[in-house]
Amino acid sequence: MIQLSAVTKSFGDRVLFQDVTWQVADRECVGLCGPNGAGKTTLLRIFAGLDEADIGSVTKPADMRVGYLPQDGLTHEGLSLYDEVALAFQWLLDVKQELERIEARLGDASVPESEHEGMLHRYSDLQDRFRLHDGYAIDLKIDTVLRGLGFGPADYGRPTAAFSGGWQMRIALAKLLLAKPDLLLLDEPTNHLDLDARNWLEEYLHEYPHAVILVSHDRFFLDAVVDRITDIHLRTLTDYACNYSQYLVERDERLTRLRDAKRRQDEEMTRVKQFIDRFRYQATKAAQVQSRIKMLEKVVPIEVPPERKRVHFSFPTCEKSGRMVFSLEGIHKAYGATRVFDGITLHMERGDRIALLGPNGAGKSTLMRMLSCVEEPDRGTRTLGHQVVMQYFAQDEAVRLDPDLTVYETLSSGSPLHMVPMIRDILGGFLFSGDDVYKRVGVLSGGERTRLAVARMLLRPSNTLLLDEPTNHLDLDSKDVLLDALMDYGGTLIVVSHDRYFIDKLATKVIEIGNGQALLYPGTYEEFHWSKTQAGKTPALPDGLGPASRARQKTAPTPPRQRAASVSQAAPTPQAAPNPHAAPRTGDRVADYEAKKRGDAEARKRDRARKALAARIADLEGRIADREQQIKDIEATMSAPGFYEDRDASKPVIDRHQALMWEVGDLMGQWEALHHHAKEQDGG
Repeated sequence: MIQLSAVTKSFGDRVLFQDVTWQVADRECVGLCGPNGAGKTTLLRIFAGLDEADIGSVTKPADMRVGYLPQDGLTHEGLSLYDEVALAFQWLLDVKQELERIEARLGDASVPESEHEGMLHRYSDLQDRFRLHDGYAIDLKIDTVLRGLGFGPADYGRPTAAFSGGWQMRIALAKLLLAKPDLLLLDEPTNHLDLDARNWLEEYLHEYPHAVILVSHDRFFLDAVVDRITDIHLRTLTDYACNYSQYLVERDERLTRLRDAKRRQDEEMTRVKQFIDRFRYQATKAAQVQSRIKMLEKVVPIEVPPERKRVHFSFPTCEKSGRMVFSLEGIHKAYGATRVFDGITLHMERGDRIALLGPNGAGKSTLMRMLSCVEEPDRGTRTLGHQVVMQYFAQDEAVRLDPDLTVYETLSSGSPLHMVPMIRDILGGFLFSGDDVYKRVGVLSGGERTRLAVARMLLRPSNTLLLDEPTNHLDLDSKDVLLDALMDYGGTLIVVSHDRYFIDKLATKVIEIGNGQALLYPGTYEEFHWSKTQAGKTPALPDGLGPASRARQKTAPTPPRQRAASVSQAAPTPQAAPNPHAAPRTGDRVADYEAKKRGDAEARKRDRARKALAARIADLEGRIADREQQIKDIEATMSAPGFYEDRDASKPVIDRHQALMWEVGDLMGQWEALHHHAKEQDGG
């Protein structure tokens, strides 16, 4: 268990946490949520020992091992990929090397026999230690994690310096997962992962044997992994014993109650102030006035977070395109010896909402560049439809912004005149408020530039949008703004994204890219995932990895080899992957399996949540008992003769008594809520 005790942390005059007490129990998986700048990363760094609290303490076992994955900035060099990741088992590898040295000495005829007995005892001890810590499975563990995170056997011997920034973060994540620290701290671990790797990481964290605290802007990931959400706002931490989707509901209900309480408090304070102002100078009311003045001094104002304004707007008007938007016939594309596309044929029509899926390096961005006419195919014909007005959002769109323009000027230049009044609202939706709109683009961070580039795209007229990873570096609120806008978009949409919630809400067709091909799956992302499972494939995990993968391989039916149709072919769906809604007869077994899988996952989460809830209730009871004892001690002091004669000496004691009474009331409220929640979990 690790605990914050009365922690305060600030940067200059900006207070992130004030007198915060919070804890995480073993095997809990906690998701940190809150607006940008609330202090999520700072909290992780405090737990990791990289930052210190200004006031208060962090309590943890002396032998606790903490592993921290930052958002970016990690690099590795000097070793091959495999050797670098194997450092997670360094002490076991040292044991293995000592075993090999002893074996060599035992076989050396020049070593006196009198030393053999001691060496054999040492060898036996080391061998037992190596076996107990699963040392003989090191190679299997490394291979499992590397494959799960998207590395192939061909990468194992490559020097780590040859990998790009995103892959460098995967290397760091692999080392952390293999080391299995007692407290795993992950700051946006899904930022550099494709869909397959994200699904694999979910399964891995489900079985993780220790505590996990993570920050993520992936709704699906949070819903699948965490059993508790901690909301950071107004310098405090508020716990919700649920996943992210339920947290949104409970948070909104809590904020509604908080705003009602704030309104009632304001009304009562106004009424009291009016009484004071009215009777302040009447001698007959002097005692009542003084009583109310003292009461006002003791009132602790209720703080309510500002209500986030949701941005709703209509896209700039643009003429409709022709029915056919893009036509690709027999497209070939290669980079040196690497073949990306081998004769693909695609036809995309007006109104299509297509998600391009596939592992990193499969060719998604290459296809987007060819569709946008930025890059030419090696062979084949590309035809652009009639009256197509296209906007292309590239992965590096942020670096193309003019660094000399201000944030506001970047949006106003090139925007239709009737959209200018919307600029402030759009900027607010993407976290640019107040004087931020007058900052030069050149001083913005990478994440701020990405948000600005997305906002600029929304204000320009088009009937076709090509979006390559538009959600990178966006927080959940900004993603909602973008998602709402795109759901109302009336044109053609082609998007590359690793955010499954984003894809599932938008896409009506999925194109899977890989092995030189582009295969169509009509329907949503969930239906695409279902059809892959139907065909005996498991996109969530590489073959043979992890318990969940093995369970799916045993349970899911395995029909003949799937033949997926390209967009240009007449077949409405891949032959071996019928639509689940149109084929209930073959879907029964899969539905039963999916229901069982969901049931097992929910049972695991309920068990973890129940244990965490019991630990939190026990902690609250201990804190309540401690505060009540302090209150009794103070009341004994206050009852002493002459206590009130010295006002200066008695006032701090009285204030402390009042503060403890408020704190006990708050703790009792939390205890009652948790007890009620525990009864609901137990069916009572």
